[in-house]
Amino acid sequence: MGNFDFVTAAWPGISDEARRAEHYAFGEPRSSVFYARRTLELAVHWLYQADDSLSLPYSNDLSSLLFEPTFKTLVGPGIHAKMNVIRMRGNDAVHRAGAMTDAQSLPVVRELFHVLIWLATRYAATPELRPAPGVPFDAASIPRPQPGAAARTREQLQKLAEGNAAKDAQLAKASEDNDNLAAELAELRAAIAAITAANTVIPDTHDYRENETRHLFIDLLLSEAGWPLTEDRDREFPVTGMPAAKSDTPGKGFVDYVLWGDDGLPLGVVEAKRTTRDPKVGQEQARLYADALEQQFGQRPVIFYTNGYEHHIWDDTMYPPRQVAGFFTRDQLALLVQRRTAKHPLVASGKAPGTTINTDIVGRHYQVQAVTKIAESFEAGHERKALLVMATGSGKTRTVIALTDVLMRANWAKRVLFLADRIALVNQAAGAFKEHLPDPAPVNLLTDRDTDGRVFVSTYGTMMGLIDQGGSTGDDAGGGLRRFGPGYFDLIIIDEAHRSVYQKYGEIFSYFDSLLVGLTATPKDEVDHNTYSLFNLEDGVPTDSYELGQAIADKYLVPPVARPIALGFMNRGIRYADLSADERDQWDMLDWDDGLVPDAIDAAAVNKWLFNADTVDKVLEVLMRDGRRVSGGDRLGKTIVFAKNNAHAEFIADRFNANYPEFAGQFARVVTYKTEYVQNLIGSFSKTDGSPQIAISVDMLDTGIDVPDVVNLVFFKPVYSKTKYWQMIGRGTRLRPDLYGPGADKKDFMIFDVCGNIEFFNAEMTDAAASQVEPLHQRSFKARIGLLRALDCLASPHESQMALRLSLATRLHDTVAGMNHGNFLVRKHLRQAEHFADASAWNTPTVEELDAAAEHLSGLPSSVHALDTDEDAKRFDLLALRGQLGVVSLEPEDVDAFARARVRLQAIAEALGEQRNIPVIKQNLELIQAVASDEWWDGVTVGMLELMRLRLRALVRLVDKTKQAIVYTDFEDTLGEFEPAEVRIVTPGVDRERFREKLLAFLREHQEQVVLHKLRMGRQLTALDLAELERILTETGGFSPAEIAAGATEANGLGLFIRSVAGMDRGAASEALDSFVGGVTFSANQLAFVKLIIDQLTQRGAVATGLLYEAPFTDYAPHGPDELFTNAQVTNLIDVLRHVAATAAAS
Repeated sequence: MGNFDFVTAAWPGISDEARRAEHYAFGEPRSSVFYARRTLELAVHWLYQADDSLSLPYSNDLSSLLFEPTFKTLVGPGIHAKMNVIRMRGNDAVHRAGAMTDAQSLPVVRELFHVLIWLATRYAATPELRPAPGVPFDAASIPRPQPGAAARTREQLQKLAEGNAAKDAQLAKASEDNDNLAAELAELRAAIAAITAANTVIPDTHDYRENETRHLFIDLLLSEAGWPLTEDRDREFPVTGMPAAKSDTPGKGFVDYVLWGDDGLPLGVVEAKRTTRDPKVGQEQARLYADALEQQFGQRPVIFYTNGYEHHIWDDTMYPPRQVAGFFTRDQLALLVQRRTAKHPLVASGKAPGTTINTDIVGRHYQVQAVTKIAESFEAGHERKALLVMATGSGKTRTVIALTDVLMRANWAKRVLFLADRIALVNQAAGAFKEHLPDPAPVNLLTDRDTDGRVFVSTYGTMMGLIDQGGSTGDDAGGGLRRFGPGYFDLIIIDEAHRSVYQKYGEIFSYFDSLLVGLTATPKDEVDHNTYSLFNLEDGVPTDSYELGQAIADKYLVPPVARPIALGFMNRGIRYADLSADERDQWDMLDWDDGLVPDAIDAAAVNKWLFNADTVDKVLEVLMRDGRRVSGGDRLGKTIVFAKNNAHAEFIADRFNANYPEFAGQFARVVTYKTEYVQNLIGSFSKTDGSPQIAISVDMLDTGIDVPDVVNLVFFKPVYSKTKYWQMIGRGTRLRPDLYGPGADKKDFMIFDVCGNIEFFNAEMTDAAASQVEPLHQRSFKARIGLLRALDCLASPHESQMALRLSLATRLHDTVAGMNHGNFLVRKHLRQAEHFADASAWNTPTVEELDAAAEHLSGLPSSVHALDTDEDAKRFDLLALRGQLGVVSLEPEDVDAFARARVRLQAIAEALGEQRNIPVIKQNLELIQAVASDEWWDGVTVGMLELMRLRLRALVRLVDKTKQAIVYTDFEDTLGEFEPAEVRIVTPGVDRERFREKLLAFLREHQEQVVLHKLRMGRQLTALDLAELERILTETGGFSPAEIAAGATEANGLGLFIRSVAGMDRGAASEALDSFVGGVTFSANQLAFVKLIIDQLTQRGAVATGLLYEAPFTDYAPHGPDELFTNAQVTNLIDVLRHVAATAAAS
């Protein structure tokens, strides 16, 4: 009698493979696991054929079939975990080298037994075919191998797997060609539906031994780290010296897992507790086991304790316990143990000299001090994180290269990872490591993902993708051994650490267990997860700092000299009444976008879509006359012009060439991401004798460019960010010996400020508070949970409310069921993911359980997200959800959210109503007009809102938008008198007067004001609106005219300034992109790019074209939108963004 006899009558094909898995369990463990996986594959394919509740996923490989949401719902989390374990072990059998043992195959066969018990219990056609209640798995009945039998090799099994795949494909093709297939399947499914209906009435009393599955999952995590656990001593290893209270036999105990070194000494000890217990319960027991092993072998192992969901490491000779994402490899543990005695002191003390700092890498006192401060923090303070604040141009990268050198020579670090958010910064870091620390050679993961090394450089996005590669999440995962496991890196360096790193990429730092060093010139004070909190530091107190003012005083950087350029059109705009008669004729002849000739153009439009030749000519005149000159004064020094957008940059270049044709178009060149061979052009610009002499840039040269010859900067655009402002200034601060001749060094550099930036930042105006915008799918998940909770609180829910609750629970469950438990982001929250993958968990959840779901699961990836790619529809869903919550909840914040949602939903309906000529809108016009009216909202119900959501969600993208054409003029501008100004050097990131915070608080309190509502909703303002806005700010808000004027100057208009602080309504920002996405099928990357634009509009109120060529957009398109979209689409996109900004100016 075999363990799988109960399967034979109903599923003979499945039974044959299961018998093979059982037969080889003790003789050929690799073959046994292979056939167990094959059995599972056949069973899963049968389920998809027979059960009409299942939906086929995008791919028919086993991993995709297992993780399809309807499948996970059907089998439940317990059986699904068993299936996944079989799949992963089967992958090991085919793809992974190394011996396999009975200790690995037998548990897999046992798990297969439980899976088929479930299958037969649910689908057996007659009671006789159901397995007997309580039937146990009997390992003793499995035959033992005959002596001399030859085991199959991994290569043979791989060929066998390929043959099976080909055979399955042929059968699938034959089935498709069978004309009778549909009828046969329908008949089968009808019969199966009747059978399962009858079987599910009978209680399933089988003990599926789920705790054994959890132990097997720990085995797999250890396997990922290279621990095969093939020897008897690996598990339940006996030790002595345990306290009597801690073991059944006084003085004895059994260690769950011992991880052995090549020398036979223990490197690690793992204490596993039940999944229902806190893993910390095992901490003391693990320590006692470590004591016993140390006493027995003379080497103290590193301690791990886990419950299968959460894992902790405790190297109690150096650090307190900390949570980790998984287990370390043999080499990594050996290195930890070795470092206890082999690593050298970092800092000199009375006991021993420290590790010397290589002054060939860093020779300046503050750089040496920074390395020393971080070393002290790591060594004496036992800290694992450090933040270094250094002014742009003071050598941050060289400083951390010197730190890397120290840590490597002191045996504190073997592998180092340098992360940045832009490709250019990664390449720059790679070059710096090659120059200053050539051995070991750095590995650039952007271009070389397979080479091993000790120093790696990468973008955050690339690293996120590489973590799961080589893992066990897919069928071709290479056998489950992760290359970049949690213990792979000893040091991670974050460049420009303030750039929303924690929000977007914090999972990288919680996954890798390493020392962490952040670099920044401008730390930001943010309410949540700011730069300092990421590094466990007090706000404003980094590990070490070296600020711009001190660097200038120490003569390591040169100071700026300000030269404001006051232009009439840039300050007040262009009024028809102020023009000459000839200019009025030209004005009347211009090709205005809407055919209507305006009376005036707001200052915000100048250099955005209206380009005036004389305005640019006057700026160039001042630059060429007053700019710092080289070559004995014969030639303008290297200059960077910061333009507002690409069209502006091209216009500046055209005007320069028109005014200075003698330079043959070589002296001033446009340098943007649209420029072909731009890196060659930048390289030539960087050379003293190279061309061009003037680089006209749109954001590209604001950061990351190091040209010491630069002596002139032209700020030809308003700057909205203090961080950006100081980075732009940093382009000119580098030293340059002998620039003006032998012994005539660079002493300063000029800033020609056309837009009032210096005046604004000298007043210490602060950036708008940086908001951490959650992804749309995360906010929607939380909104559904909030609505479900509110519905559960109703004493007597109506039928429509109960139907809505069922729909919410189904959607939430499908989302969780679509989460891949092998993904490193999901693993951290595996307990909650497994719990809520069970549909019954959503029936009567407690408030605490719903809070846990919102906290742990809302932001995780799910296959459900890929099924609904209509961003506009999902934003509409969110509005409807907030409206529904306001109907059933009495909480003040929910009532307020309802009022805001109503306004936005009515606005969307109004916009849709204007497109009644579109057939699908015409079909729903009655509902659209009703939603736009006030009467429909009187007594509105959740059912009415749900009907509205379902019928209109797909139409939102059809809302029409207008364009703003570019206009070129040549009116005489006025150049004001030169008034000297000084660039006030303040500490970046320190806000002494929080004007913007005060303004933001005021705007939030008065957001229902009509003009403020129009601003946030992106509706066109009039001159009367702007006058009313100024009145509200002065009379109600108490803001001074000077403050308002400074803000308006900064943003080229009061409307744009207020919107830059308050942001745009997300729904309005979404609507603004409707004309771009409407009627076009975009890829996932294209949609993600559009979503990022909406995120930026929501935060900033406007998006400059140049920002599209920077991170985070370059994470999806390294060379900007041109890489993702056609030229026509890019032009359309830019027009849309310009129109959004123009709505904040007077029409």
